[in-house]
Amino acid sequence: MKQIVLTYEFITLLLVGISCQPSGKVTEKDPLASHIDASIKPGDDFFLYANGQWFKDNPIKSSEQGSGIFQVIQDTINSQILKICRSSAAVQNPEKGSNKQKIGDFYFSGMDSVQLNSVGISSIQKQLDQIDAIKDLTQLASMASFIHRSSGSPLFAFGVSQDSKISSKNAVQVWQGGLSLPDRTYYFDTDARTVQIRKKFEEHLENMFRILKYDDAKAKAAAVSTMKLETALALASRKKEATRDPLKNYNKLSFKQLSELTPNFNWPLFNKEVGLQNVDTVIVGQPEFLTALNTSLKKFPLADWKNYLKYHFTRGMASYLDDATYQETFNFYSKTIRGVQQPKPRWKRVVEENDGYLGELIGQVYVNEYLPKGTKEKLVEIGNAVKSVYADRIKNLDWMSAATKEKALKKLGSMIMKVGYPDKWKDLRSLAISRSSFAENAENANIWHFGYMISKFGKPVDRTEWEMEPQNYNAYYNPSNNELVVPGCNILVPGYEHKLADDAILYSIIGGSTFGHEMTHGFDDQGCKFDANGNLNNWWTKDDSIKFYSKTKAIVKQFNKYNPVDSLHINGELTQGENIADLGGIIMGYEAFKKTKQYQSNEMIAGLNPDKRFFLSFALAWMINQRPEAIANQVQSDEHSPAKYRVIGTLSNMPDFFKTFEVKEGDKMWRPDSLIVRIW
Repeated sequence: MKQIVLTYEFITLLLVGISCQPSGKVTEKDPLASHIDASIKPGDDFFLYANGQWFKDNPIKSSEQGSGIFQVIQDTINSQILKICRSSAAVQNPEKGSNKQKIGDFYFSGMDSVQLNSVGISSIQKQLDQIDAIKDLTQLASMASFIHRSSGSPLFAFGVSQDSKISSKNAVQVWQGGLSLPDRTYYFDTDARTVQIRKKFEEHLENMFRILKYDDAKAKAAAVSTMKLETALALASRKKEATRDPLKNYNKLSFKQLSELTPNFNWPLFNKEVGLQNVDTVIVGQPEFLTALNTSLKKFPLADWKNYLKYHFTRGMASYLDDATYQETFNFYSKTIRGVQQPKPRWKRVVEENDGYLGELIGQVYVNEYLPKGTKEKLVEIGNAVKSVYADRIKNLDWMSAATKEKALKKLGSMIMKVGYPDKWKDLRSLAISRSSFAENAENANIWHFGYMISKFGKPVDRTEWEMEPQNYNAYYNPSNNELVVPGCNILVPGYEHKLADDAILYSIIGGSTFGHEMTHGFDDQGCKFDANGNLNNWWTKDDSIKFYSKTKAIVKQFNKYNPVDSLHINGELTQGENIADLGGIIMGYEAFKKTKQYQSNEMIAGLNPDKRFFLSFALAWMINQRPEAIANQVQSDEHSPAKYRVIGTLSNMPDFFKTFEVKEGDKMWRPDSLIVRIW
């Protein structure tokens, strides 16, 4: 399990291997024109108009939760990493501790299914026995610390990351957590789908306890008690949208206050065993959750807590155990919750795990062998173009005062852009990997990454650090660093395997949906509360804040009306940050694109003018067809709106889109000028 900074945000973008050659007119099948479903009116559903033909030609595979650009990308990445893994595993007598030794041995141990199935859960029996031996709450805290380091996050979320109000310092952070279902809503919602998921979850718990050698009666009792325990934790948890306000979820307590808040939990022992010393203060996200947890520690019998810990530990290790254990967790978390019909091939699962744990090592090979030359330069060019447009937009805002504009421009000007790949890599030499045990390798890697995070406590924040690798098709904005990070693979676009895509595509996908999107996170409903130095600090005038939040309420209201599946509506409050970033991003990308030679010369490609290509490219960036189960899970637990609504919801606020595709009153996407959301 790789440690992830609490403050950064992910978006997913596009990859296919290409080389950096000059762009030109596309002579082969154009990926924009060929995806269009002309039977759909663009003003009614631009998402299906732009992508519908591709969806018809590419049904969802049984091993996936959806089809679309993201899956094309992941398959490409997996095939490249597979070559790295196989070539590393084939090295004879590699130097112990070398990158190739670690990559190759991790891959070999994961592919040895005969060994995995022969040992079953015996590879984790020692840890299960230690949980069984717990005699009191002190020993429970000790075991919880081990599971946090090795496989999961029972009881609560815990880590070391930047202090939101003092961004130069790393602080110990404790948040609500400890749930097995994706969100607290799954424990309480009464719609038919969620009720069925709860029923299946209890069946899954029973099956897992049988795998742990419980008899039928004991397995059923353990499942019931675990469900009751987790429901109590869920009841004490804030709704996800309520965790979005960084001010309301920042509560700095002295270590003494934390201990007094939860006297039934041995924090000194927990901290010592995770490797922390001299902790003076702790930032608590939701104090009322810890109060309820403290009560539950005594309310529920110790036997119930043992079952809970055994399940959390085993679930965290299931991907590295025998087929039966893996299949059981797959059946619930992938099949029941997300609708995936069958597991991915073993090689693909092992490759993805390898990349998750040893991504820094794989990334070094990837940069040399797969990333096109000139990637950093092109990304910087696009990023700077979007940043310049953003500055002009801020200067010309009619609702923001001069005082706030000055601070907004300072924040934008100070915003760091990390692109391509890091200048220095993490040192993983102390991480031990061998061919003997896949589970042991995963446990060692989890402990290494957790320890790396813990080691930051008491040290200055390293603002040069990356939390992604160059082969990750994601990007993020970290408000505490006031930085956006764009890994190198984001320069690559499907359908342009041997050339750079034209600027309409690049400025839409990379300029708008990447740089513009992440820059806007610095000014969304959360990011706007952090200043240029990354500190949680209100730099707005009172009047400007009132105007800003009246505009964000409008986008919340808009997205609340969308009904993607069943009776579930998008949670506009929860998704507003991403919706604001999508809207701001595509506007900035479009304005930057207008300054390019392609736009100014009105260059036609595949029968499409620059404006049409730009907006079709935005739909291409989110070309995802998901199973209903996956959409329902996203709506209930994710701060991102489903892909379709990221497209139609965003473009419904762009008059330039209406003009380009002749969207008129009466069309489903049309919105009167009085309802169009204008922020940045």
